[in-house]
Amino acid sequence: MTEETRTTGTEPKAELLRALGRLVRGLSALFWGLPAALIICVMTAVATPGMEMLRNFGVLPPMIVTGWLVYGLWQLGHFQKQERIWMNALDRAKWLALANLGLSPFLFWWNHRQEEMFFAVAVEILAVCALFFLGNLNLVLYRLSTMLPDENLREETRHFTIINRVLVLGILLFGIAFSLLVQHPGIFPYAGRFFSVVGPSGLWVVLFLVLLPLAITLALIWKIKEVILDSVFGA
Repeated sequence: MTEETRTTGTEPKAELLRALGRLVRGLSALFWGLPAALIICVMTAVATPGMEMLRNFGVLPPMIVTGWLVYGLWQLGHFQKQERIWMNALDRAKWLALANLGLSPFLFWWNHRQEEMFFAVAVEILAVCALFFLGNLNLVLYRLSTMLPDENLREETRHFTIINRVLVLGILLFGIAFSLLVQHPGIFPYAGRFFSVVGPSGLWVVLFLVLLPLAITLALIWKIKEVILDSVFGA
């Protein structure tokens, strides 16, 4: 009787520890994968013939780093599978991550054939999906924080998630406006003339703006991971 009680008591605890271990691995993969994905994808898109080390690997570098993010989200899915709100937010992030993975080879192809309209459209869709992914990932982090026993973490995550999603929306609107004005400068003549002069350097402005929500997201991931580790080892 005692042995049976001990067995039933240790099994749920062991299962929870395994789920928490995968959760921490998933958060670590996202923490390192997000900046790596931004750097590798941008370098693949703007790589010049002199950057042979990256160009020689073809479509593999962007596919590896975007697949890394898919792996991280898959690890998160082992935690609290019965929570539907948490799983729904995670599933949306997974679909967006898979879309990024499927579209990532177009960065390499567009770099080689920039006059091909199909490749250019695919890269633009990838950029939009990446922004949606970043915004939805913040929602995933908030849903995760609501299941953790730390009220301060919940409040911080809620506030910064709202700020991040507003920033992502603003960047998305700016990017759409930039793209339209570059392609159709006659819509607003003065603004269109300015953006046509700025040209490709305006894309670096968009990338610079992305760094702020990305940094906030990385800070939230690190904070959540530290809270989980402290709660496990503290217990």
